[in-house]
Amino acid sequence: MLTGLRDILNIAKEGGFAIPAFNVYNMETVMGITEAAEELRAPVIMQCYSRLFTNKEAYFLAPVILAAAKKASVPVCFHLDHGAGLTEAVRALRYGATGIMIDKSTLPPEENTAQTKQIVDMCGALNIAVEGELGHIGSTKDEIFGEYTEVDDAVRFVEETGVEALAVMVGTAHGRYKKAPKLAIERIAKIASATSAALVLHGGSGVPDEEIKAAIRAGIRKINFGTDLCYAFLDEVFETSRELVGIDMFMKPPTESVKNFGMSKIRLLGAENRV
Repeated sequence: MLTGLRDILNIAKEGGFAIPAFNVYNMETVMGITEAAEELRAPVIMQCYSRLFTNKEAYFLAPVILAAAKKASVPVCFHLDHGAGLTEAVRALRYGATGIMIDKSTLPPEENTAQTKQIVDMCGALNIAVEGELGHIGSTKDEIFGEYTEVDDAVRFVEETGVEALAVMVGTAHGRYKKAPKLAIERIAKIASATSAALVLHGGSGVPDEEIKAAIRAGIRKINFGTDLCYAFLDEVFETSRELVGIDMFMKPPTESVKNFGMSKIRLLGAENRV
């Protein structure tokens, strides 16, 4: 069932677990995640990077996500990930997204707050919840990571913008880590206890399982997986015989690989049998 970001996060808040948010790119990744969620009776978020809305991919992909979500017997949220600006947010809404992230974390705090609030106000007219970001979550290729999100800054940001989900910088990054990260669990707990927003952990790919579990216990309620889903799909593509030329048949092993990956993260985050 197609579900809004607010409602799906409330399931996680009430249950004390985290919603897995999977970045999807094509019909097969959508199929794999949907089948994983159905089999394990788990609420999930399927999200698309901002560039898919900047370009043309989301125009074709959005109907696939919506069809899968509406057919599913479990809650599925369709979410814009790292929305670059107003254009991408509006396109995502027009394409049927039920959750919006706006990422202005590289801007000075005042500008981040002002531009995030603009998106919150716009989405509020449609009763759609917004995720913001405070403390820039960069790439594993960056030589220097940003500073951890401060508790007082998080409280102020949530109050002034009205976001219902907040991505925080607590030791993760996007991409594959050269060295497994150590998360700032105490900082997560302090932010979670100080604000009403659902906390989001970006860069979940490659984070050790025990760190993930500790972060959830501390208050993380949404965790993003993009890079490892891509590898789950592509590794199987590269292993599939080129003699198999029927594309639907060729794509079955990669789809199954994505499903298995999705199931592993659903179980890790405690989302199994929640609906």
